Amino acid sequence: MPPAAVPPVGARIRQARLAHGTSLRALAREIGVSASLVSQIENGKSQPSVSTLYAITTALGISVESLFETGEADAAPLVAAASGTVPHALAAFAADPGRRIGPLVTPDRREVLELDSGVVWERLGHVPGTHVDFLQVTYRPGGASSSSGGLMRHTGTEYGHLTSGELILTLGFDEYTLRPGDSVCFESTTPHRYRNDGDVPAIGTWFVSTEMFGDGR
Repeated sequence: MPPAAVPPVGARIRQARLAHGTSLRALAREIGVSASLVSQIENGKSQPSVSTLYAITTALGISVESLFETGEADAAPLVAAASGTVPHALAAFAADPGRRIGPLVTPDRREVLELDSGVVWERLGHVPGTHVDFLQVTYRPGGASSSSGGLMRHTGTEYGHLTSGELILTLGFDEYTLRPGDSVCFESTTPHRYRNDGDVPAIGTWFVSTEMFGDGR
């Protein structure tokens, strides 16, 4: 899958919402955004921010990783995850034990997810049976994980290492400036937000280990 390709995230969110039995307005109300924004995301007219993406997947009981999948063959496990028949956060991959990204992933074969507010996720690999998002994350100048300025929270533990640029992390009531070579780690249930106030992209490698749904996610 070439880097320029963007999976039909909106269509897959709509699939999961319908399988979950949730109306568009109910989903919008639960995650605190307008029904118009959810509609635009589902129709591919708008991309979600990082915080909105986590809010949607949390509300629908699906994994962020499942939204990278493309093709008809991947629709069934996504719907199964949304309907609750497969309980694990990585249900889309548990349904296909042979689904593996790697062991070698060259830059031209990365799966790429373009998000709102100048954020790009590139999937660096996946080993079946593991519960982690392995990503190269880019925050373009002015980019942020939440376009509204709000903090996000989700289950799991987050590990990040910045390789270039500069990134501001708001974590609870504290604020940290990440520079090349700096690393962070924290429980993802702690309210947090990333932003790039600089004039060059901030790029790093992120691992987000996920947990079972039903624990407050």
